[in-house]
Amino acid sequence: MKLIKIILVIILVLFIFVQLYFIIAQRNIETYPYVVKKKYDRFEIRSYEATLFTSVQLSTKGYKNSSSKGFSILAGYIFGNNERNEKISMTTPVSMSLDDSTTMMFMVPKKLNKETLPKPNQSGIEFKEEPAKLIAAIRFGGWANDNKIEKYKQELITALNAEGIKYTNKFYFFGYNAPYEVFNRKNEVIVELQ
Repeated sequence: MKLIKIILVIILVLFIFVQLYFIIAQRNIETYPYVVKKKYDRFEIRSYEATLFTSVQLSTKGYKNSSSKGFSILAGYIFGNNERNEKISMTTPVSMSLDDSTTMMFMVPKKLNKETLPKPNQSGIEFKEEPAKLIAAIRFGGWANDNKIEKYKQELITALNAEGIKYTNKFYFFGYNAPYEVFNRKNEVIVELQ
């Protein structure tokens, strides 16, 4: 019995150290820069500058069916599955379009551009310049899933309609954490404004 308690305490201590490591490491990851233009009770309006992304179009729809496949393809590219076997820094958030098909995107670190990026070994990966845009964002915690994403998308639509703010039909999911991070998880549903 005493041995089991010792093992459980060791596992708990290791778990806490790993989670603290990820919280600290998250601070050093480059993030898609934005400026908050206005805060409301449930959402905020932001402006984003033009930014380069690596992207992959998937034939599947929804978070559950697309997140692992899209992440694996793009993570493979940035972890060295490219013509120069070059590693590229991870950035946040991971972006997924919420359309009939899914496009997953990773922001390219600012120090790189289309000309300096290595060519992908996988044919489906493209480089996509996202123009500057004005968006509305709603945040939620925990692990994302299709039901939560849809719930917050509907909350955002309701809040925007209540404020009389015009929006497009370009909705995205933003995920900021690695899947093994347990604490302080951050997710968002965003929509481009008209």
